[in-house]
Amino acid sequence: MTNDELLEMARELNGRGEAYALVTVVRAVAPTSAYLGAQAIVLADGTLHGWIGGGCAKSVVIGAALSAIENGDPKLVRISNDRIYPEEDVEQYAMSCASNGTVEVFIQPYSTRSALCVLGNTPAADEARFLAQRLRIRLTESLREAPVVLVATQGQGDEDALEAALRSSAPQVLMIASRRKAERLRAVMRMRGIDESQLARLQAPAGPDAGAKTPGEIALVAIVGVLALLRGRCPVALNVGQVESLPNSRTARGIAPAEGKFINPVCGMAVSTASPMHVEKYEGVSYYFCCDGCWTTFQQDPAKYAAIHHASMGRVPT
Repeated sequence: MTNDELLEMARELNGRGEAYALVTVVRAVAPTSAYLGAQAIVLADGTLHGWIGGGCAKSVVIGAALSAIENGDPKLVRISNDRIYPEEDVEQYAMSCASNGTVEVFIQPYSTRSALCVLGNTPAADEARFLAQRLRIRLTESLREAPVVLVATQGQGDEDALEAALRSSAPQVLMIASRRKAERLRAVMRMRGIDESQLARLQAPAGPDAGAKTPGEIALVAIVGVLALLRGRCPVALNVGQVESLPNSRTARGIAPAEGKFINPVCGMAVSTASPMHVEKYEGVSYYFCCDGCWTTFQQDPAKYAAIHHASMGRVPT
């Protein structure tokens, strides 16, 4: 297939909302049949269309592309037997061919997991759609297709839009709203028959408290929350600087958090005890939570997470 044919195929896949990865050869060192600029598309079932070199590279590229489709992250892959110092942002694989050539490919996934549905006809909703496109987050108007829904109605049909989002199959729902407004809307949703398991999917405010004022700033903060969910992170609803992600935080290295913070035993994030999303008392200890999802999960098995809490160094006296 020519590159033009591949791009046309990509447009068709985008139109149907099918997951795939676009693979581009960015470096080719002879002897290899790959060439600079060669492209291929890898579908979610492992089928490869196009050309990125012979069989020596094909299986590696397909495996790396499927991984990228699964997690939604682009990656740079090097296939070579040369002794090259490992680079943090490059996945390295051995070249199985006796020719010992080198091929480097860039893999850009287009995953259904990255789909976002934005509800609302407000300036913030328009800005959120624009930012999502810049970040290559696929936009959809169908609630059934989106793993994340952002309600950006801002006073224009809030209740109906939120109810539709919570009654959909979308795993996560974010809403641009203050905490006070969000609590009022939760009460309205309960009156409309939305149960607690459905409400647990709601994250409001939609992102960190960054003092956003303009529609563009508000949308940017909301997209941070969207990106956190699409990347499998806990939603960020506290002030910037009050939440630390466990994989890169001091708590991951066994260092206790600063005074006034509590390690959420569900997701491992440090929560400010001054402004948590929820507080739950269990066996004399107050547990602080950063989002509805963590709070609900704790309530389902408090003994389990209490044990995790007591085994950690993150306990803050109540």
